[in-house]
Amino acid sequence: MRAVSLSVLFVSTSLLLTPIELLAESSDISKSDLVDDNKLIVTAELKDENIMRVPSSITIIDDEVIQLRNAQHFSDLLNLAPNINFATGASRGRFIQIRGIGERSEFSEPVNYSVGVVVDGIDFTGVATGATLLDIQQVEVLRGPQGTLYGANGLAGLINLVSNSPTDSFFANVTTSVEEYGGFGLSGIVSNSLSKQLGYRFAVKKYQSDGYMDNLYLDRDDTNNLDEMSLRGKIVFQPSEQLTLTSNIFLTDVDNGYDAFSLDSNRNTYSDNPGHDKQDTQAASFILDWQINSMKRLETIVSFADSDLEYGYDEDWSHPGICDNTACDSEIWGYDWWYASFDNFSRENENQSIDVRLHSDTTSTISEDMRGASWVIGFYYRNQTMDLLREYTYLDNHFSSQFDTANSAIYGQIKTPLSNQLNIIAGLRFEKRDADYIDSNDVMFNPDENLWGGKIAIEYQYDTDKMIYALVSRGYKNGGFNTEGSLNEKDREYDTEFMWNYEAGIKGYWFEKSLRLQTSVFYQDRDDVQIKQSIVRSLADDRAIQEGGECPCSFTDYTQNATASKSYGVEFEALWRAYDDLSVYSSLGILKTQFEDFQSFTHILADLETIPPVPYNMNGREQAHSPSYQLVLGSHYFISENWRVNPEIEAKDSFYFSDRHEEKSKSYAVFNLRLSYIQTNWQVNLFVNNLTDKDIQTRGFGSFGNDPRKFYETEPYYQFAAPRVVGISASVNFE
Repeated sequence: MRAVSLSVLFVSTSLLLTPIELLAESSDISKSDLVDDNKLIVTAELKDENIMRVPSSITIIDDEVIQLRNAQHFSDLLNLAPNINFATGASRGRFIQIRGIGERSEFSEPVNYSVGVVVDGIDFTGVATGATLLDIQQVEVLRGPQGTLYGANGLAGLINLVSNSPTDSFFANVTTSVEEYGGFGLSGIVSNSLSKQLGYRFAVKKYQSDGYMDNLYLDRDDTNNLDEMSLRGKIVFQPSEQLTLTSNIFLTDVDNGYDAFSLDSNRNTYSDNPGHDKQDTQAASFILDWQINSMKRLETIVSFADSDLEYGYDEDWSHPGICDNTACDSEIWGYDWWYASFDNFSRENENQSIDVRLHSDTTSTISEDMRGASWVIGFYYRNQTMDLLREYTYLDNHFSSQFDTANSAIYGQIKTPLSNQLNIIAGLRFEKRDADYIDSNDVMFNPDENLWGGKIAIEYQYDTDKMIYALVSRGYKNGGFNTEGSLNEKDREYDTEFMWNYEAGIKGYWFEKSLRLQTSVFYQDRDDVQIKQSIVRSLADDRAIQEGGECPCSFTDYTQNATASKSYGVEFEALWRAYDDLSVYSSLGILKTQFEDFQSFTHILADLETIPPVPYNMNGREQAHSPSYQLVLGSHYFISENWRVNPEIEAKDSFYFSDRHEEKSKSYAVFNLRLSYIQTNWQVNLFVNNLTDKDIQTRGFGSFGNDPRKFYETEPYYQFAAPRVVGISASVNFE
């Protein structure tokens, strides 16, 4: 059945071609404009360059797509990029996987992230709940190790958000939206240049929604709500043609609810103490761009981010009296099966960084048609402090920890032309990491590491508008330690993870530039794979629930190293301008992953004091959050000069939720429909997302039971994406 489905996907993709980057276009754009579209500039690389000339797999999603989809958070867009997935272990999908690699949750243990998130030069890795889409120009998704540019946080790839810049003349915008489930958004933007040297842009946005869950016990429909406020400012000062100073300021206040899991695995919850997911962030970056002379350019990025985060949830998902008139009624057993607990994590995350880059900007040439080598050398320093306070019902004393890390690196990249069509690019990064950890259980670690990553790429411009490339890159992720006291000493630390990535692709324009296509194949080889595991402990005496009020099971979470894993696949994006009023787009990701020589201890319920855990052989099993296919197919058709319709299909295969159990999501295909009325300075969009009201599972558990009505029998539980949502947005420009 799966083979048939994949065949259909390939046939469909070959018929419907178009990229994500140009989903929204006006009807008077000619086919030749595809080549010169400024919205295809990648800024996350060491040098800003058109995406069609960058030898790696990258997706750009622009502001028109954001507006058309009424997207509020960057996770609302990730399904548009091939081989990108995310887990909603919080109110937002801030845990990202690229090509099957990435974290899925964060609790007490220090986490090393595989996918970096950067907003205007500010490192938002680990605090991406605040990565809203207020006045964002584009979202860039870089797949594969970013070992040269971003080091340890870029093992799997990078998400880079870039905000809009000040305009040359006065510009203002007001946008509002109303949607089902109490959804409401209102934003305003003002931009201008006070002189030729000084420009500014400020934006503010409020978004709220009741969420998509009903709490039956409290008789409320807003316990899983969204309540987000963002403020963004950008000031650009250019005292001379050679010097540009840019200041970015970003404030966000997130006060979301978290009541996402139901004992019945549907949208009805029973919790008496709903959770929350809060974030208060003040962040800024200051960028200096100095053209020293015709041969050299200096770029300096200084950033800081101070985030207060609080994440808490009702662990029992239930309430007093849930056993009444059921099989677990206390009148039958003489005691109450029900237990109650709440887990709350408060974090203060402070992050400062400086990145200094010296670019060559040579105009010298090797021959009349060929420029000389270009290079970049840089120095990077980052200091991060994370203070954690955990308040848990079953801890005699609150747990607290402090985790300080300092990363310093030198890196460089050189692009050397071998002919007027052939270039070779080589990059290398050396990084040193010092870490200090201490907690209230008197656990201390002070690991230091020296790491390296880099890449070698060959690009061949075999035609004016066509390029083929081959790439070998090496990424890494820092080693770490487990703080759980019940683990053996040998299990307390885990090793650094490394990955080699081999990739080849083709990018270009065909059929008189009416078709733009980029596609790649890749193979990834990971060593010492860091895998999050847990041992589940069962209570021997059910009466302990009544007498001690304890949970019927407890989890010992830890990270271990699997020997290796392999992954390979295909990524495809294309845009076909059939004629002036019709464009068709498609993206496709094909992914195959598997573990090698991996023994998991997760799957057995055990009393740690009496029963040793039995290893489970996961050799050959797929990695978590690695759907074998992802597909987007859609089109933009101008019915008339002002009316545009945008039908779209999103499809994703099933995937394992975790490397700790065997529970999988269901595959799905959803339909989205948007209708737009466009005038010169205003437009209105009517949208229906998930038209057929599919239940889409974004997170799941399968290794424990939590329902006293079923005597805590092990069963799966799910968190769901949004159901069918109908809404309307309107935007007005003032110029």
